[in-house]
Amino acid sequence: MIDLISRFFKFEERKTNISTEALAGFTIFTAMSYIIFLQPSIMTGKEVGIDTGMDMAALITGTCIASAVGCFLMGILANYPIGLAPGMGGNFLLVITVIPAVAVILGKEVGSAAVWQVALGLVFVSGLLFIILTFFNVRQLFMHAISPSLKAAISAGIGIFITIVGLKNGHIIEVAQNTGFVLTADLRQSSVIIFFIGLIAITSFCVLKIKGGVLYGIIIAAIVSLLVGEIKYNGIVDMPASMAPVFAKLDITTVLKNIVAFIPLIIVLTFLDIFDTMGTLIGVGTHAGLMKNGKLDHASQAFASDSVATLFGSVCGHSTVTCYIESATGVEVGGRTGFAAIITGIFFLLALFFQPVVLAVSEFKPITAPALVVVGAMMMKSAREIDWDDYSESVPAFLILVGVPLTYSIAYGMMLGFVAYPIVKLLTGKGKKIGYLNYIMGAILLVYLLWIKPKGG
Repeated sequence: MIDLISRFFKFEERKTNISTEALAGFTIFTAMSYIIFLQPSIMTGKEVGIDTGMDMAALITGTCIASAVGCFLMGILANYPIGLAPGMGGNFLLVITVIPAVAVILGKEVGSAAVWQVALGLVFVSGLLFIILTFFNVRQLFMHAISPSLKAAISAGIGIFITIVGLKNGHIIEVAQNTGFVLTADLRQSSVIIFFIGLIAITSFCVLKIKGGVLYGIIIAAIVSLLVGEIKYNGIVDMPASMAPVFAKLDITTVLKNIVAFIPLIIVLTFLDIFDTMGTLIGVGTHAGLMKNGKLDHASQAFASDSVATLFGSVCGHSTVTCYIESATGVEVGGRTGFAAIITGIFFLLALFFQPVVLAVSEFKPITAPALVVVGAMMMKSAREIDWDDYSESVPAFLILVGVPLTYSIAYGMMLGFVAYPIVKLLTGKGKKIGYLNYIMGAILLVYLLWIKPKGG
């Protein structure tokens, strides 16, 4: 059996072995397993103060299964040591922007089942579009068409947005009438103390390069919350909850009936997944020595794994499933093949049996709030890749950077930059330096913002 595994995953060629790959897979899991706590809480709306109407327990099960399937696909099809799960950024995009927009377009309440079912249908369609782009190799065209500055701004803007949510959930800032966010009046409350304990713990673990630092910080904050009575002990191990309340509930028919109104949302969902996947594949692939002559072998298989995982994730009730940059932690300990991804997927399946812990943690937002702030800080690193000296690059990028948090919408923040970019380039004599896809996308989004965008959506 070991020889068969070794040959399939090319251990000898990539100078690795089964024990090293197993350790790498566990390391990847610990680094990205915080999503098990955050994803269900975000999808139900708890993290952002709304009620999407989705079932928490079913979403926990769906998170683990969708992540496991994504990891298995990546391991088997592409043979890359990369873990997949519902992505940070894509989940907020779905809950903060897509679901409210769908509610307005359909004339229904945010918490109704019809709304989140259509939103999942949009995720499915975006995954299908990703597959088509991969099959015809059009994804490269789109990747080269979009400015590196705009790509960097998207990640950084989402980082700021996620940080704001984290500070709000940690009761560090609050909304004041007419002035927006202000510092919380009482910083002595237990929720604030727990937030800072978690934040200091996670930051310290990251500084010390301890694998799984985000997860360990959440655990520490949860233990403190338990000791002071903020959460209750309801056990550790139990059978997984049924996915029935969310499984295969996506509504594609309604999406197709309202396709004109939904096109901008589909575009944004698809592009966000492409950017995330491409950035992670290049970053982790280079680190793992899989980049040859500037190209990644099996890149198409990796993209296919990602897009199929998104399709399956939407069936499980979740936002876009994508590659995780945290996979680099597994590469650091020697992971070089897809067997590491397989091991990561197995641990996600094992995590199914710890739902009582996840449910208890998700009930008290200051426990997971520090993780949002740290993840936000990690995403902000991309801001240094913006070409700040070229105003035709930096101003549209800056519109995205500040537009995402200030409009409280990832999609609309992105649209501001995508619309401004080709206009500025054209008026400054640099119009020929950018691809025609920039003009097409800018025109579509401008028409949407001016004439199609639903009021209040």
